Amino acid sequence: MPALVSYQVPTQEDTELAVESSRLLAACIGKGESACLRLHNGNELLQVPVKAIRLLVDILDAMARGDAVSLIPIHKELTTQEAANILNVSRPYLVKLIEAGEIPFHKNGVRRRVFFKDLMEYKQKRDQASMLLLDELTAEAQEFEMGY
Repeated sequence: MPALVSYQVPTQEDTELAVESSRLLAACIGKGESACLRLHNGNELLQVPVKAIRLLVDILDAMARGDAVSLIPIHKELTTQEAANILNVSRPYLVKLIEAGEIPFHKNGVRRRVFFKDLMEYKQKRDQASMLLLDELTAEAQEFEMGY
């Protein structure tokens, strides 16, 4: 399954429409398990899982902020450069993480590949560790009355 990617930054008209659409769509779905959408071009009802509609709300929220959106399937194989770009690190640093066993990988021929899911698990662990360290530093600064 190819990644769905949009690199176009939304126009002002797009962002205004996204704000309204997101608000209305979020109000319609509530907490149900599925919802029906009626397409304006026809009379057919389209049954859509609520999870997909919530994803659409998230996309519309990002567009409302003027952000471009990129979707990546969880089982997508990434090159080491793609994975490094997502983590905002250099490719050599990512390779060191892989070789140290921090991020699972597999080989496709002689090339290393990382599953998006595994990369996101590593990122989540890294972010949690950073937040814990930040909390410790904050507590220490307050203990020593450093003024912040």
